[in-house]
Amino acid sequence: MAGSSEFLTVAERAVADLELRRKLENATGRHLNHVAETRAEFPRFDEERETARRIKEESIGRLDELLTALIDRLKANGCKVTVAADAAEAREYIVGLARRRGVRTVVKGKSMTTEEIELNPALTAAGIQPVETDLGEYIVQLRRESPSHIITPAIHLSREDIGRLFAENLGIAYTPEPERLTAAARERLRSIFLNAEMGVTGANFAIAETGTLVLVENEGNGRYSSTWPQTLVVLMGMEKVIPRLADLSHFLEILARTATGQKLTCYTNFIHGPRGADEIDGPEQVHVVILDNGRTRMLADPVLREALYCLRCGACLNVCPVYRRIGGHAYGVPYQGPIGSIVSPVLFGTRAAYLPFASTLCGACREICPVKIDIPRILLHQRWLESGGNHGASIRFPRSISRTRRALTRFARMARHPRRMRLLNRAMALLAWPLERDGYIRRMPGAFRHWTRTRDFRAPRSRR
Repeated sequence: MAGSSEFLTVAERAVADLELRRKLENATGRHLNHVAETRAEFPRFDEERETARRIKEESIGRLDELLTALIDRLKANGCKVTVAADAAEAREYIVGLARRRGVRTVVKGKSMTTEEIELNPALTAAGIQPVETDLGEYIVQLRRESPSHIITPAIHLSREDIGRLFAENLGIAYTPEPERLTAAARERLRSIFLNAEMGVTGANFAIAETGTLVLVENEGNGRYSSTWPQTLVVLMGMEKVIPRLADLSHFLEILARTATGQKLTCYTNFIHGPRGADEIDGPEQVHVVILDNGRTRMLADPVLREALYCLRCGACLNVCPVYRRIGGHAYGVPYQGPIGSIVSPVLFGTRAAYLPFASTLCGACREICPVKIDIPRILLHQRWLESGGNHGASIRFPRSISRTRRALTRFARMARHPRRMRLLNRAMALLAWPLERDGYIRRMPGAFRHWTRTRDFRAPRSRR
């Protein structure tokens, strides 16, 4: 995303796409219904949220200590560990490793962190074929698109869309039946799994106490990617570390319930290191890449650091009135929705600088977050930073938005004086009277015309 003007253009086009909005409403609505059902039957849900939040607060507060302990334990378990300062370092390490190992095909479990560092284009440029094995990721890869949702990459597509895609790319007869589409993908991916020399996954949690990497999933592709190839690379953001093995259960209780409305994901994988001499499966080598890429800058900010608690469950996207109207691609970066609007300006710089303003600040994201991140507060902080609160703005607003900001600034000054506000309210009521019909204004002139383009405006009343 080049800037605010491009974001607004893409968002306006997405809002006008009624079919896209229908798909998003249907998919996110189902998610929210499932979440509500599983939360209702689990009375301890809020108690577990509080516990999980305390653990994340402790983890981020002791991040340097826990990372040191994690690295020591991983090495003791036989893993090779590197810390990448930025996306370029992470890409170079993984691509260089693949070249040294003679890798031709890489199978990838679902990982938003690999999207963050743009790993697939780097592997392709090196003559190495990356294959996404999560069904949603595989679908968007066939479409040459990026994921449209943190946990549901193909949320913007219907089963008819996927049926046409598979007919064109996999050579099967068109069908919209999910079972047949899944079977076709499974058959195609199975042979790729069996011949891939390297697997790449992310990690949902990394346990400092034991040096254990935890990967939760529903399809088994993450387990296949991490056990069959001879070389495994685990790419994880540095904020994924938690102190103790006993802490994990609290996160497993809330993660699936919030993300997909399940009681528990189908597979919870524990990766300790390469296979032992007496083991028949597992990789010969395990490489762990711990990614910074701006996270230490977030850690240094007393407000932004709370965003590092995020579990990447995607629930805040499902309740966000902005995301549900424009979808993920309008954001122009891998992390979308409320949490993406917070972290993306740090991770991707000026191309994501406008995203903190793509929010209504309604607070629904804060209410559903499994670790109770105060997202609206952090969004306001990011707006302050991007508007110049941090020694100079990194965003140039379109002229229309700049005019609006100036008008709101003037209004804010006036709102501090009750007598002036009463006079203004009376003046507005008089001016609106000719336009009123049954208590509403259905069309307003001039600069106010956009207010009534898609809604009726309640007519102001004079207060004495």
